[in-house]
Amino acid sequence: MNYHFNRLDFIHLSRCRYASRPFIRKWIRIDPELKMIYQITSQELSQIIRIPHKKAQTLLQDLHNPQLKKKIWDESREFHIITIVDEYYPLMLNTIKDAPLVLYGVGNLHLLTKQPTLSVIGTRNPSSEAFGKLAISVAPLIDAKWVIVSGMARGIDSMAHRLTLKRQGNTIAVLGSGFRSVYPKEHIPLFHEIVKKGLVLSEYPPDKPPRKYHFPERNRIISGLTMGTLVIEATKKSGTMITVNQALDQGRDVFAVPGNPLLKQCIGCNEIIQDGAKLIQSAEDIYTEWNYHFQMFNK
Repeated sequence: MNYHFNRLDFIHLSRCRYASRPFIRKWIRIDPELKMIYQITSQELSQIIRIPHKKAQTLLQDLHNPQLKKKIWDESREFHIITIVDEYYPLMLNTIKDAPLVLYGVGNLHLLTKQPTLSVIGTRNPSSEAFGKLAISVAPLIDAKWVIVSGMARGIDSMAHRLTLKRQGNTIAVLGSGFRSVYPKEHIPLFHEIVKKGLVLSEYPPDKPPRKYHFPERNRIISGLTMGTLVIEATKKSGTMITVNQALDQGRDVFAVPGNPLLKQCIGCNEIIQDGAKLIQSAEDIYTEWNYHFQMFNK
């Protein structure tokens, strides 16, 4: 579909209460220039989209709020705001189901254009073996200037970011909150270091605090930004496994490092290998898979 709307109007709409992603997608089909929505009544909006009248009232109240528009304008001077039609919107992310319509960024936006990329994820409570697994499977990729994407969570995520920064590599962190509400709080120094040397992204506006449901939503972006997802360690039921399922749903490769079956942190990895994930013993295994895909893509 061709979009002809004003970027600021689109960002403003995305910030209105009850303007969910499904709502916006539905409305854009009806009003691709975003002209009608500024002119209709809440009663008409309620009837066209079939949302409760009170929700339509609230949405239009936000849409006609000049203070909200000014706030967005001020934020755009401090942060990158990327819409789904912008040049810097990541091509790979645009292919996933329910792609984010607006992304907020701080740091080096050029990392969104770099390839190859790999998501590195895992448990928040890693074993003593986890760092060694990262060293053999990810460090050579960092040195080869792959972009390492993760979620800046405790455990494997933060280890992956820190290893990348230490080796002067490229890293992108995807948050489950706005930039003014970094979670977990002990990672605020890590956030600032990634801002200086890499890129931080969020689907959520800068003032948005973390919510439990944000993190499964955030995970689809982590997997969607990359050609494959590498699981270092994972328990049987965890947010890591949610990301794995999203990566598979997106048609992405899933890699996993096997581990000691007596350790709960390794059970998830061993199971997804049984289910068909590629077993990774070294970075060379990922290189091999990437070269195969690269050759297929360029045939």
